[in-house]
Amino acid sequence: MTQNPTRNQGARAPGILSFPALAASIAIATQASADETHGSITATATPSVDAAFDIVEAAVVLDGHIATFRITVTGTAGATRPLAAGQLGGSAVHSYVWPTSLDPSAVGFEAGSGILSLAVTAHPDFDDTPLYDENNDGDPANDGADWHSHWVVLAPTEGCGDGALGVVDIPDGAAPPLPSTWPGLPLLIDSPGWDPVLTQDSVTVRVPFTAGTVSGHTAFDGVTAGLRVSEHVHAPLLCVTDVFDVASGDLSLPGRFAE
Repeated sequence: MTQNPTRNQGARAPGILSFPALAASIAIATQASADETHGSITATATPSVDAAFDIVEAAVVLDGHIATFRITVTGTAGATRPLAAGQLGGSAVHSYVWPTSLDPSAVGFEAGSGILSLAVTAHPDFDDTPLYDENNDGDPANDGADWHSHWVVLAPTEGCGDGALGVVDIPDGAAPPLPSTWPGLPLLIDSPGWDPVLTQDSVTVRVPFTAGTVSGHTAFDGVTAGLRVSEHVHAPLLCVTDVFDVASGDLSLPGRFAE
C-alpha cells in the first residue's frame, strides 16, 4: 500500500485542488448543454496519476429507481489505500467520489446544505459505519480500512484552505435533519451500507432512490481524492486535501444519469 498517490498535474485538470468552480457547476448543471454526456464521462489516461485513481470513465446508469454508479481507472481499483497513522487526528482517507446536482434533502439532509456526493472510501484509523460489519469478523467497529460507501455533503470550507472543500460540520448544539443511518459523527455524512463492488479496474455501487428523486436530468462528475482529518479533530473535521483526478477535468458535471 502507498500513502500519497501523485496528484494530477496533467493538462486535463488545471487548478482542481481548490474546486473554485464546483458550486457554479452545480447551479447550472440542470441547464441544457452541448457538452453534456448521458450515462458516462470518458477521460484520457494520465500517467502521472497513481493508476488506482487514474480515471478513464465515470458513469451513472438508471434502472427504474436504482442508480448504478461506476468509476473505471487505468489500474487496479482500490489497490492503493492510506497507511495507518495510529490515531484519528491527522489520519488520511482515500476516496472515489461522484459529486451530483441532487439536493442533499434527497437522501435526508437539510435542503441546500451543500454538494451531495456519493463516496466510496477507505481509512484504517477509524470506523464510520457502526451499523455494518464489512469484514464479517463479528466486530462492526474495526473495518474502516475496507472500502465502503457514504453520502457526504461537501461545501467550500475556509479552514480547509482557500476555496477548498470539506465535509460540512455539524456545530455544537445544532440539530439538522439527518438520514436514519447517520453514523453519529458531527458531520453531514451518511453510512447507508451499500456494498461497493471492486472488480479489477472499476468501482461500482448500486443505490436505491425514492421514486421521482433522480432522472436523466440529474448531473454528475467523477473524482478520486484524498481527505484528511484535522490534527485537532475539530472543525473543520474532514477536508479534501488532494485531488488525484477528475473525470471531466474541470468539475463541470457534464454527465447525466442515463435512463
